[in-house]
Amino acid sequence: LWVAPHHLRDRFLEAIEREIAAHQASGGGYLCFKVNSLVDKLLIRALYKASQAGVKVDLIVRGACCLRPGVPGWSETIRVVSVVGRFLEHSRVFVFRNGGAEEVYLGSADLMERNLDRRVEVVFPVEDEVIAARIRDEIIPAYLRDTVNARELAADGTYRLVVAGPDDPPFDVQAWLQQRYRYADGARRAKPGPI
Repeated sequence: LWVAPHHLRDRFLEAIEREIAAHQASGGGYLCFKVNSLVDKLLIRALYKASQAGVKVDLIVRGACCLRPGVPGWSETIRVVSVVGRFLEHSRVFVFRNGGAEEVYLGSADLMERNLDRRVEVVFPVEDEVIAARIRDEIIPAYLRDTVNARELAADGTYRLVVAGPDDPPFDVQAWLQQRYRYADGARRAKPGPI
C-alpha cells in the first residue's frame, strides 16, 4: 500500500528506477500510467530518465500534462494520449512490466504536488491476477487505441486528434467499456467485438 503524503512519490520513483534497471538487464521495459493530471516535476524527470534508458512509456492523461513526449534524445519512447469523451474519467491505473513480473496498481492520486504532498491518497496493488490481467491486457490497450475521443500530445505541446486508419472502423473506448461491462453480474445481453 502506497500512501500520501507519507511515501507515495518515493514508491513511484523506486518503481520507475526498478523498471529502468530491469530494462537495462533484459530489455522490454514498459510503464503505463492512467491519471487525470501529470505535473509533478520529480516524477516527470523520472519518466524522462526511463525514456532515455529505452523504457517504453504510455501515459493516458485526461487533463494537465507538463511532460513533453517524443523529444529526440529526451522523451522519444513516451506517448501521451488524452481521452475526453461522454463520461468524466476518474480512474488512476499504474502498470509496471517489472522484468516480466508485471504489477498493476489502482489508486486515488493524480501525479501532482498537492496530491503527493498535501492530501491523503492511496495507491494499492491489484493482487487478483485475473483482474490485473483484464486491466493490463484488455482495458489499458483499449484506451490506447481510441480513435473517437483521443488526442495525442506532440513534442511541441499541441494535441492532435487520433484518427482511425483508412481500413479501420472508429473505436470509442468509453462506448466499448459501457457495452462490455453493462451488466455487473456478468449476464451480458450483447457481447462487444474484440478490441
